[in-house]
Amino acid sequence: MGMLKSSLAFLVLAFAFFFCFVMSTGSYDYFQFVQQWPPTNCRFRNKRPCSKPRPLQNFTIHGLWPSNYSNPTKPSNCIGSQFNESKLSPKLRSKLKISWPDVESGNDTKFWEGEWNKHGTCSQDTLNQTQYFARSLAFWNIRNITEILKNASIVPHPTQTWKYSDIVSPIKAVTQRTPLLRCKSDPAHPNNPQLLHEVVFCYEFNALKLIDCNRTSRCGNQPISFQ
Repeated sequence: MGMLKSSLAFLVLAFAFFFCFVMSTGSYDYFQFVQQWPPTNCRFRNKRPCSKPRPLQNFTIHGLWPSNYSNPTKPSNCIGSQFNESKLSPKLRSKLKISWPDVESGNDTKFWEGEWNKHGTCSQDTLNQTQYFARSLAFWNIRNITEILKNASIVPHPTQTWKYSDIVSPIKAVTQRTPLLRCKSDPAHPNNPQLLHEVVFCYEFNALKLIDCNRTSRCGNQPISFQ
């Protein structure tokens, strides 16, 4: 009986170790390419205002995140090569400063480092560091969310609101795939419309083919403000 208990305990520990190893080395199903609307980011930084008085008026990259269907926040902080700025050419860095800026503190390099160490390490067998940032830049250039929405007469406005489908439809019409929207609500004004915060495109395992995002939105059914 004692040997049976010991064997079961060993199997449990072995499974736990294997699970932790898989998560730490980057088991994932697809990529989320996340773009953020800087004014919404800055609006919720009351204690530490954004470094620039007037936030950028175009969607910028937040990150490229390998994700699991069972838990989209995983994997993260995987075992792998840590960020090395020297692997980004001066030409690539200059383009990332436009497409992937740190809109909150202005420390672009630190922002890139954090995104690579938390997310990029989990897919480095698919995309090395240079490929990770170059691929993200290519995604940003190929599908300009700011222009897509502008062409659909969806532009920042202090009072106008839209339905979730109003914003998704023009993006889907251009990309032929369903994106995901994320919104933020103002705790101080819970009755106000939620603010558009992020637009997510999903890519298959190799980060080459755009696919539908099949996750539940964080915007609910409430009106969405785009300011």
